[in-house]
Amino acid sequence: MQENPNDATGQRTQVRKVSVDSEQAGQRIDNYLRRVLPGIPKGRIYNILRRGEVRVNGGRVRAEYKLREGDEVRIPPVRVRIEGDPPSAGLAASVANRVLFEDKRLLVIDKPSGIAVHGGSGVSHGVIEMLRHARPDLQDLSLVHRLDRETSGCLVLAKRRSALRELHERFREGQVEKNYLGLAVGDWQLGEQLIDEPLLVQNRQGGERHVIVNREGKPAQTRVNLSRKYGKYSLMQCSPLTGRTHQIRVHLEFYEHPLLGDERYGDGEANRAAKKLGLPRLFLHAQSIAFPDSSGNELHFTSPLADDLEQFLQRLAKKAP
Repeated sequence: MQENPNDATGQRTQVRKVSVDSEQAGQRIDNYLRRVLPGIPKGRIYNILRRGEVRVNGGRVRAEYKLREGDEVRIPPVRVRIEGDPPSAGLAASVANRVLFEDKRLLVIDKPSGIAVHGGSGVSHGVIEMLRHARPDLQDLSLVHRLDRETSGCLVLAKRRSALRELHERFREGQVEKNYLGLAVGDWQLGEQLIDEPLLVQNRQGGERHVIVNREGKPAQTRVNLSRKYGKYSLMQCSPLTGRTHQIRVHLEFYEHPLLGDERYGDGEANRAAKKLGLPRLFLHAQSIAFPDSSGNELHFTSPLADDLEQFLQRLAKKAP
């Protein structure tokens, strides 16, 4: 598809030739282009690769080509979208003030509920855009993993590409331990369980993702155990051994103990009753994450239960007989 030269919605970039450094090496060329050409649709990225407009060391490459240190990348002229309004300075600062840990390679924050991890799909700005706005030194910040918009707690981001590659390898090797607290509907009497059910992502009308347990899906495992009972609710410790979309939520729903406040997979009647008691959202909190660093030392980060969830538990405890 040809670009319209009279299109006033964006500006046309110039041809660039960029030398790949050690931090950029190892990533796929399509992912690299999405970073250096913000706002360009994924389909357009693949088009310019297929047509040979992008060259590495003077030759054509496929989308899956992995960059090497010293490669020279020719980036063709394209029309990029002019960015909209920046995120609220106050909101961006409030997210930047929730840092749990920071060094030269990593940033760990206590993500608040109600903010997506990144913009897109109707969300103008997510955590990563807010951090880049509040901290100009973090322009190369990347998500190591994801949390659902309503989920609060530990979120790890990489400040360098080498750290991102290293942590993705830790995830692939199963060396990352994540623990969540979730309040489930009903009286859990199954003890410790390893929920081993494959998950299949479906797209509903409008592109909304919905996940179901289905043997055609991807393998997914979650270890769950009862932490404490609150009347007709059960506070669950949940440790996902894989990282599928909505994994904890769908696995608990499959066991007929959906998370309280879950508008997508939950119990509507229980959710309405919880709202009357003051639960403002999904009760799911990323309590901790741990993994070895490059020297083999164990890094462990924790986030206290979010105030809104802690206050709801206190109200339930007072109502309990």
